Amino acid sequence: MGFVRTQKANAYFKRFQVQFKRRRDGKTDYRARIRLINQDKNKYNTPKYRFVVRFTNKDITAQIVSASVAGDMVLAAAYSHELPRYGLEVGLTNYAAAYCTGLLLARRLLKLRDLDQEYEGNVEATGEDFSVEPADDRRPFRALLDVGLIRTTTGNRVFGALKGALDGGLDIPHSDKRFAGFKKDEKQLDAEVHHKYIYGGHVADYMRTLAEEESEKYQSHFSEYIKKGIKADDVETLYKKVHAAIRADPSVAKSTKESPKEHKRYNSKKLTHAERRSRLVERLNAFNSSGADNDQDEDN
Repeated sequence: MGFVRTQKANAYFKRFQVQFKRRRDGKTDYRARIRLINQDKNKYNTPKYRFVVRFTNKDITAQIVSASVAGDMVLAAAYSHELPRYGLEVGLTNYAAAYCTGLLLARRLLKLRDLDQEYEGNVEATGEDFSVEPADDRRPFRALLDVGLIRTTTGNRVFGALKGALDGGLDIPHSDKRFAGFKKDEKQLDAEVHHKYIYGGHVADYMRTLAEEESEKYQSHFSEYIKKGIKADDVETLYKKVHAAIRADPSVAKSTKESPKEHKRYNSKKLTHAERRSRLVERLNAFNSSGADNDQDEDN
């Protein structure tokens, strides 16, 4: 029997370095991140901003973030759960809602930087590709798209948020190849199809199909739409109103929730030395008294 040589000796494991925690958890692609945050040294300490879009089951998060040694700094943020304030109470995670969230973030950020008057963006979304033109006074606000770990397929909702931010007046390097409606064979964007997605036309079509063919499924799938009295023909008008409302007032609304009067404790309060001492004395006295009672019982 031949000698089998071990491939990894103890010296290998002594030099082994574990990956970053967010890489081990599968949350961050550090190969992509390093290319997004690396800044030229001749720009000194100028922040390099990222347009970060993330999706959950019930919400969309859009943020303008810059990296620092202390951690990522969020300059501005917008969420799809803010959209009911602007008149959109249903369908808060679809392509059209992503567009609204990106638009809200763009208008909010530009107002924060006093650029909202110079850069109005594309006021009426036509579905065509749009890039902001630099003004004479100040340059547009520039950010890089950060998609995270999602697959960047054509028509992905993240590009709906990108389109909203572009129409809102932000300068984000992009291509129209991933917008909904891009035709690979013809190598051009179909603006009509993209316009349809921006204004929820794909949702309206699905509503009509289900209403005609599967009424029970329609009742369950679009129960919230039915409660709000939203029909398939009303969807485009609804989104137009939402876009106008966002442009009218993109500022952050103050929370109306009252602060809790009493703080809930989920663990016991830590006792002081004097409190622990007094509790010990109480326990000893109780133990001694119980022992004395037992002795009296035995005597009787």
